[in-house]
Amino acid sequence: MQNKDSQGDPTVATLLTWFVPGAGHLYLGRPLFALVAFLLVEGVYLLGLWLTDGRAFEILPAEMRSQFAPFLAPELGNLGAMLFQSSRFGFGTGAPSVWPDTMNLGMALTSFGGILNVLLMSRAHFDARASKTAPGLRPEAAALACWVLPGLGQILQGRRLRGILMFVLLVGIFAIGTTMGEGANLDRERHYFYWGGQFMLGVPALFAEMIHGHAPLDHEVPYHDLAVVMGCVAGLLNVLVMVDAYGWSESLRIGRNPRHGLTAEGTP
Repeated sequence: MQNKDSQGDPTVATLLTWFVPGAGHLYLGRPLFALVAFLLVEGVYLLGLWLTDGRAFEILPAEMRSQFAPFLAPELGNLGAMLFQSSRFGFGTGAPSVWPDTMNLGMALTSFGGILNVLLMSRAHFDARASKTAPGLRPEAAALACWVLPGLGQILQGRRLRGILMFVLLVGIFAIGTTMGEGANLDRERHYFYWGGQFMLGVPALFAEMIHGHAPLDHEVPYHDLAVVMGCVAGLLNVLVMVDAYGWSESLRIGRNPRHGLTAEGTP
């Protein structure tokens, strides 16, 4: 529900941000924040685009290529930039060539640009609804903390046991799967869509990919398929952890008891 004192419609602010980072806050009358947000999100995305030569979608196998395939990638969070990338570069010319040395780093950055813009969308929605907020960790910051390290958002909120349990559970699932698969799950070229789910585990997944990923499959890995699924599931479960951290901070910031949904005055 829109707050009567809010500066705009939350849905409009969110959709504008989805198409152009910062546009939602420009709509809400915050031009400086909008400019900084635009430069940050699009800067990350365009740096990734430059490092990949725009070829990230080329790594999809021919049988998986369609006009809708890019919409299943983390880049979807930054819709305008993703549409530009898709229309400008598409799936390439089809001529075989060597990937840039910075291909994997570039794909990680374009994916992170999508995640950043989703968090910016959530902030635009929150700012449109809440004209007055209590102090505390911002909801999008809590969610980002959980992407950096599963459970970190909950720890920063003072829910240490929950945060530690989330970290142990999700990173444990990911580590077991990666060990069983001998690191063969840590490759976007090999597992494009599963990698997108795995990416949601955040920095632990990227660190593991940097250390153990992209090894050639020169022998049979018995639990390869299970490893791929476990890594993806760990990342998707972390989305729920991010949502939990976001909701808790949102409730506190608007003066509600996150356990009971009541305001500070005790009314729903």
